[in-house]
Amino acid sequence: MSGDRPAPEGIDPAKPNAARVYDYLLGGKDNYSADRAVAKRMLEVAPENRTLAWFSRKFLTGAARLAAEGGVRQFIDIGAGIPTSPSVYETVAEIDPAVRVASVDYDPVVCVHANAITAGQTGVTPMHADFREPSDLIARLRTEAGIDFDQPVALLIVGVLHFIMDHERPAEILARFSEVMAPGSYVAFTHGSTETDDTFVNQTASDTKGSTAQFVFRSKSEVAKLFDGFDILDPGIVTVQEWLADNLPPTRLVILAGVGHKPEGPGDHG
Repeated sequence: MSGDRPAPEGIDPAKPNAARVYDYLLGGKDNYSADRAVAKRMLEVAPENRTLAWFSRKFLTGAARLAAEGGVRQFIDIGAGIPTSPSVYETVAEIDPAVRVASVDYDPVVCVHANAITAGQTGVTPMHADFREPSDLIARLRTEAGIDFDQPVALLIVGVLHFIMDHERPAEILARFSEVMAPGSYVAFTHGSTETDDTFVNQTASDTKGSTAQFVFRSKSEVAKLFDGFDILDPGIVTVQEWLADNLPPTRLVILAGVGHKPEGPGDHG
């Protein structure tokens, strides 16, 4: 691992990490040899994945802006990753500088970088937490980040759900958040699709088995079921390219994207 900076205590740089693989694809420098090896093999199978990473990033900021323009002033960025500009905060602060952003990630390496980069940004609260423990996270969002679930929030889950295995009950996690989110809230998400090229699926499974970068592909109908209770906005659950614009090139790794809106109606905000 020549040339890599020393890993923080408790971090095994020999195991690939999803946030650091993504950081490499975006051109960042906060990654290790194991991460670069996985990313490079991904690029050998599908060289356009670097472009796809930027498509996903553009979707994230675009969905955050959509929610801000819809009146939301509280943002929960799940799996926020190593900070990249333009960030969610930079994007929505253009609409209202008084926005509040909770930047959540369970990777301690990510949190070290996030704390350093966001120091002095009063509207951003980096949090080391696990989305798979929703009740604990919701409580901490209230106390540590000042999130008021009686007011609309935007829950941003970009590049996260395909790392949550079926036995980790993604539908239950999302249902718990839906319970506490006020009407008028938004949820934005991406998810790896079963329409992905088989060669890429097999390569990814081999490279990431047992690591935090392990990937599960789901169908469009399976993804839609995760968001029962939300109205999916046009153009629906489509490829990230279709959500962004017309005529963007297809990719062998197919990433679905969508934005949901919580309608008015009875609900438990407890």
